[in-house]
Parts: sequence; C-alpha cells; structure tokens
Amino acid sequence: MESEILTVNEKISRLRKLLAQKGLSAWIVNGSDPHRSEYVCDRWQTRRWLSGFTGSAGTVVVTAQQAVIWVDSRYFIQCAEQIRGTCFEMRHLDGPDSSKPSDFLSGMKNVGIAAETLSIAAMREYKAKGVEICPCEDFIDELWVDRPSIPNGYIEVIEDEICGESSDSKMGRIREKMKQDGVNWCLLSSLDDIAWVTNRRGCDVKNTPVFLSYLLIGENDVKLFCGETYGQVFQALEGLSGTVRLDPHKVNLKLFNCIHTKVQEGSDYTVLMKACKNETELNGMRLAHIMDGVAMVNFLAHFKSCKKGEFSELSVIEELEEEREREESYLGPSFDTLAGFGEHGAVVHYRADAESDRKICKNGLLVLDSGGHYLCGTTDITRTVLIGRAAKKQKEDYTLVLKGHLALASQSFPEGTTGHQLDVLAHAPLWNQGLNYFHGTGHGVGFRLSVHEGPHNISVRYKDVPLQEGMVVSDEPGIYREGSHGVRIENLVAVVPSMKTDYGEFLTFETLTCCPYERELIEKSMLTAEEIDLIDTYHSWVFGKLKKLVDRESLKYLEEATKPL
Repeated sequence: MESEILTVNEKISRLRKLLAQKGLSAWIVNGSDPHRSEYVCDRWQTRRWLSGFTGSAGTVVVTAQQAVIWVDSRYFIQCAEQIRGTCFEMRHLDGPDSSKPSDFLSGMKNVGIAAETLSIAAMREYKAKGVEICPCEDFIDELWVDRPSIPNGYIEVIEDEICGESSDSKMGRIREKMKQDGVNWCLLSSLDDIAWVTNRRGCDVKNTPVFLSYLLIGENDVKLFCGETYGQVFQALEGLSGTVRLDPHKVNLKLFNCIHTKVQEGSDYTVLMKACKNETELNGMRLAHIMDGVAMVNFLAHFKSCKKGEFSELSVIEELEEEREREESYLGPSFDTLAGFGEHGAVVHYRADAESDRKICKNGLLVLDSGGHYLCGTTDITRTVLIGRAAKKQKEDYTLVLKGHLALASQSFPEGTTGHQLDVLAHAPLWNQGLNYFHGTGHGVGFRLSVHEGPHNISVRYKDVPLQEGMVVSDEPGIYREGSHGVRIENLVAVVPSMKTDYGEFLTFETLTCCPYERELIEKSMLTAEEIDLIDTYHSWVFGKLKKLVDRESLKYLEEATKPL
C-alpha cells in the first residue's frame, strides 16, 4: 500500500499531537545522524522530510505554537524559497540579526530530541542556556511511515601504496597517544575518521565514501562495528572497564549513556593525523587535480564554443559529470554540483532541479562549484564563467574576489598561524569597498573522504587550530548580489614549507587546482603588478600541466584562457 503523502504543515500538525501525547514542549531536529556527520544518508534526512529545506546544515525547532528553522548565510535565499507557504519561519545563524536555537529555547522544560543525534557537547550548550533536554528514542518513525532503512553497503580496502601508511601503523600511533594519556579504550564515532584509520571506504552516504560504523580501539585489540554488527556497539560499551577516551563533540548521548566506567574527553587522536596528509596522499591529491583540470578544461572549451541557449543549469551539470567520467580512476562526485546562472548564482548553495532549471540564453555569470573523488584523491573547484559580454559591475566584483583569492594563496606565515588570522587577506579587497560575504573562506578537504574536513579552516570565526604542513584547504572568497549575480573563485591549496629564518619556520600554500580563471572577467586596471604576475604564473603552470592531456579541440581554448595578461 502506498504511504500517505503529507504536506509540511500536516507533518508539523501531527508532530505537535505526538509531542502533546509524550509530554514534550518542543522537538529539535538538528539534521545530523548518530555520527554527527555533515552529510547524512537518507535515513537521517529528517530535517528535509519535515521542513522541505534541502540544504546540508540547519536546525529545526517545533513547539505547540511555532515551527522555526535556523540556517547560515549559505542558505538564506534557498531556505526562504523552500519554506515559503508553510508554517515555518526562518532565522539566521550568522550575519546581522543572528540568533541560536538555544536562545529561543532558553528556560524551556521537556524539550525532546533523538538521543542518537545529539552530541554530549551540544547537550551541555543547551543546558547552559537553561534548556531541559529530554533525550528520546527517535519517534519520527511514527510519522515518517516509509522512512528509509539504515544502509549496509559494500566496504572496500584501499591499498597501503595509495594511502601511504598501513592501518596497523595508524593504530600504533593512536595507541602511543593512548598510553601517554593513560587511556585503555578509544571510541571513534566519526565516519571519516574510522574510514581513514582502517584504510577502508564505503558507499553508505551519498558523495562521501564512508560506511556506517563505530570503532573501539583497545590496548591490544580493535572492534569495528558495521553491517550486521553495527548495533552491537551499545552492549560492548556497557561491558567496558578502565578509561575510555572520546570526543564530546562527536559522540552521541545514546552511546555515552551506555558507558559505565571512567571517561576521558578530548579531540579524537585521528583528527590531526588525518588532516596532515603524508607525501603519498599529497602526491595523489596533486594528480587528482590534474585529472580534474582536464575534465574542467574540456568542458569549458565545449561550453564556450556553444551558442547561447544550448545549455541549461542541469545540462551543465550533466556534461561536466560526463567529462569527469571519461577518466578511468574517477569514482564519482565529491558533492552535488552547483550550477547557478544569473541571479541563481547569488544563492551560495543553489541547486538546480527540474522546476528551477534555467536556460543559459543571455549575457550573465555562471557560478559552477563541483568536485570529484578519484582513486588517488578528492577535488573541489569553483569557477565563475562569463556568458556573452560582461557588465562593468560584474568585472569589478570578479576582480575584487580574485584579488582576495590571490592574496591568501600567495601568503607566507609563521608556524602556529591559524586560518582565522589569515582570513582578512581574502576579505580585505571586498571590505575596502563596503562589500562582504558571510560563508567561510576555506574548509579542509579529505583524502578520498569528506569534501569538508576539520579541524582546520579559514574563517572570520575564531578557531584555535594552527595550519600545519600537509593540510589541504580551500581558498574561496565570493560576492553575492541578490537578484543579480554571484561570483566565487575556489582553488584547493596544500600547506607546505616556505622558509626558515632567524624568526622561525614559515609555511605557505601550494595550489593544487589546475584550471584557468575567467580571463574576460579580470579588470586588469584594478590589479597590481604583483597580482598580474601571480595570475600569469598560475596560468603558465596550468597550460604546462594540461596542454598534452586535454582534447585537441580544447587546446585553443586553453591557450587563450592562459595567455599572459
């Protein structure tokens, strides 16, 4: 029998009846899974199912009177459109007039949430605001009758020659840390950390090659809970003795409540190990970006040669994917490709669908954000592409963004410097014109893992994590003019040694992404001689790496796109 199709308002109405029956004053949906993942499998797409909002981040709170969703600046426009006509109201997590769900719920009693989706740290944050959280079983099943089941896909082992380090070696490094800290057990809940330490990859989450699992590392043995044993972790935790190490930001309350022995809290040992790529991983990432550059240039060459109207946003996505699929070692997208033309480009994380798809049939800018997983690494690139003639404002915006992008990419900095300290370099050209963007400037990227990887970032928001040799991070400033156009330029860069002086060790960035900037959007009069040299040097490198690899019919485009300014 087919399940009943409910509107958003009907879902909220039925949820409120359930809350009343269970004696709860509110229900929180944070959009996460039991592993605190950013991207989750269909089973835990509860926020999307309940609200209709399809973005990757946001928190829903439903009370007897209100249904509220908080999103960050990446999703302001998208969320407003997707909840229009429903009982939901939107609030901002950043920018002017920002607030938090904990402020809204301050002092409220009997607030329910699925215990498996709430971290220990988040529980404490709510408690600090006087919110009485009631961790519950996930009773959304009572409403979502055709809810997807927990996936159990294939798991593959990656050869040590690709990873650069065996799983046994990684376990040994973790055990050394455990011994130093007097720890008997280390509980890992984060899926990408488990995939990294075991040298395994899976298919349980779309575009992220991880598998649902928990990992318990002991002094002498290792217990991996996945597939048929996935749910056995709770019983295993109940029987532990000694000291258990865990990260309160990643371990959920359902797990935590099963532990009846001493707990030591701290960041997972694997986080920094994973973030600092070894030389094998870095060489793989370099190669992946060359292969990705070939696909990008072949696509752009064909796109530029076509008449206006031959492409739509969706067909851009399809053809770029086809170009990547020509590479034998390509495994699939690292996230859903974003292609926003005209005013759609002003929506930071706009996703075209059959209803919103727009023909590219007039002058304008296309913001194209995409990436791929290859056997040897992961990519993420954004290019703003000109269709037809550029307006003066578009060229000015593009050049301001490019200036910030270049300033960050070319900077040397002493060891111990955080991304927060460097962020001003990317923002400064925009700030000087009274312009701004509110998303982060840079996020870490995993090795055949999550396209968003911590603990490091580059952002106006303070994070006390120094950039270290081997880290890979994006450099992606932007500007978004609602109703008109958007501009974003993104390369991935690796942190590498720069120099050693009397003042200590210095680091800098090595650019990995290999694809031309949009030359026709660059306003040369706004650039310094140093900036022109940076662009020409980068384009010369791109041409040298790709000239023998791209299609013959793409070579002319590549030559024109990379010629000196």
